[in-house]
Amino acid sequence: MKIVFHLNSLERGGAERVVTNLAGQFVANGYEVFIATESQGEEEYVIDERIHRVHVGLTKEQEEKGRYSKFLARITNLRRFILEEKPDVVIAFARKANYRALTATIGTKIPVVISVRIVPVGHYDHLTDKIQIPMLFPRAAGCVFQTQEQKDFFPQYLQNKSRIILNAINPKFLGNSIPEKREKVVVHSGRIVDFKNQLMLIRAFVEVHKKHPDYVLKIFGYDTGDGTWQKLEALIEEKQAGDYVKLMGGSDQLEKDMIQGAVAAFSSDKEGMPNAMLEAMALGLPVVATDCPGGGPRMVITHEENGLLVPVGDEKALAEAINRLIENPEFAQMLGKNAAKIGEKAGSEMIFREWEEYLLQICDK
Repeated sequence: MKIVFHLNSLERGGAERVVTNLAGQFVANGYEVFIATESQGEEEYVIDERIHRVHVGLTKEQEEKGRYSKFLARITNLRRFILEEKPDVVIAFARKANYRALTATIGTKIPVVISVRIVPVGHYDHLTDKIQIPMLFPRAAGCVFQTQEQKDFFPQYLQNKSRIILNAINPKFLGNSIPEKREKVVVHSGRIVDFKNQLMLIRAFVEVHKKHPDYVLKIFGYDTGDGTWQKLEALIEEKQAGDYVKLMGGSDQLEKDMIQGAVAAFSSDKEGMPNAMLEAMALGLPVVATDCPGGGPRMVITHEENGLLVPVGDEKALAEAINRLIENPEFAQMLGKNAAKIGEKAGSEMIFREWEEYLLQICDK
């Protein structure tokens, strides 16, 4: 079987990480795999050398055209590539890639599976979406959602041919021994970007630190360049928190950097299925997360069984939840051990088999 993944780029992000891992698993299992992207960035995930990486974005000449001409060129470039390779299935990741793939394959009889990776409200409800969804989404052979909340947003005809599949957890986060004694550190990982609301996390931790002055907060993540990093630095300076709030930057060894932490805290305003939270759970960390729109945290966390959920934007509740875990280490350890069981649901092999079975079913039709 020949598979084409289509997305905007492979720059560091949740959807890009999922495609990188999933494509690697398919090619390792004997499938011919292409990743067709609109652009190439400076900080990208490394892909398996057996995967064919193809640029289907604008040429230099096309870049100089007007907006409408660029739109047509993107569709034309992708369509030309698909007609040349004749894949058995095209899998599109994210909103614009979904629309492009469905448009580019009109008349080809090549099945397209789309994938929703974000909170639909605010992203799939603009005027252009209200035009494109009824025009294009009936053409989709299937759709993969991360959460039930995402699925419920869309028309019934799309729900009926869809699947909910969790993000696969990188194997390096699985099977690690859970430490009996933890360091006095609260950890957070994820891109430094506005919707992850690390500002609220810092404000909450300032209150935690008043009660537990021997604890520090370490924030791991790459700067996305949207200005959030500078806001975090300014807040740390304003609160005179430089001695106990640390911006650690990106890390390729989070399984080692985070595992000794006492608590993993996630403060997002919205999320699909946050990879960083799944990884923290897989490491056996006691997790606190906001019960945010998109529904990712509540899909995998049962409150007080394998983690704690707090309201979005409620820094007082976040601080109280962190304090609760610090002050009740046996309860925290129980949550962490239960959280580690996420590996049974979202191990890379299991998630690959779910995708494989779904795609084979679609291609058989």
